[in-house]
Amino acid sequence: MTGTKTSSRKTNERPGTRAQAKHVRSSAYKAREILNLIRDKSYAEASEILAFSERGISADIAKVLDSAVANAEHNDGQLAEELFVSACYADEGPTLKRWRPRARGRATRIRKRTCHITVIVSRYSEAQLEMLREREANAGRSTTTNAAEARRQRVAQSRARDEAEHDHDHDHDHDHDHEDASVEDQAAEIVQATEQAMSDPANAGDDDGYDAETADSDQDSIVDADDETPFGPLSHAPLDDPQEMPEGYPIKGNADSMKYHAPEGRWYEQTVAEVWFATSDAAEAAGFTEAGSSSSSDEGEEE
Repeated sequence: MTGTKTSSRKTNERPGTRAQAKHVRSSAYKAREILNLIRDKSYAEASEILAFSERGISADIAKVLDSAVANAEHNDGQLAEELFVSACYADEGPTLKRWRPRARGRATRIRKRTCHITVIVSRYSEAQLEMLREREANAGRSTTTNAAEARRQRVAQSRARDEAEHDHDHDHDHDHDHEDASVEDQAAEIVQATEQAMSDPANAGDDDGYDAETADSDQDSIVDADDETPFGPLSHAPLDDPQEMPEGYPIKGNADSMKYHAPEGRWYEQTVAEVWFATSDAAEAAGFTEAGSSSSSDEGEEE
């Protein structure tokens, strides 16, 4: 009869707001040792005990306690600083059977225990609340209020952190889009300016400002290192630093092998540019082929 009364009192007759965690991978004995420490304690005191406990089961019990307090705040409209642990207990759950090999071909059973943890929180009576407030006022501190306020601040900080990470990732994606668009716009402007300069009849036969050292030598079929456009209007000779890219000419060309390398190419960083091109079409128009392309290998086999 005693066992039946205790079981019914556990599940039905105890007032308060409860939270339960089932199938926790720990024995009921280990959980009861920690539950005995927080029984009849206020929410603030119980949280401190669980936070500084060295037992691994304390983290699971702390989650159940926070869930019970959240249920009391959300469902019953109570304040966290006015709650205490009115009841807490751990029931045995199903036991998992495992086997361990032993000597002489024998096997030993391993029992992996589980438990169901239940925490019930209730509101202090008015007389108890008044006594607690007087005690805290005499001590010059308010542990219950600080614990509830600290919990609210942790929730607010977690939400703000998640929103900040989401906004940062969104802005980072937009920055990459703007960079790609700016490079494409710059290349388009160079191509358009070059086409206008070539199609402008006013520039034909105009000898003003002609410099023989920097002039293009396409007509005499000679490629000079000082030519600004050694392989057409969309090409550029190397600068003083061979690895430095002229503005608007991202593609490297090798005059010996007649191959060009795009920025995303495998050997782009290892290649020393002998000529720079604005676009891949300009490189192909000058007789260059893309490094590693199948067309160049096929031509080599035919030769």
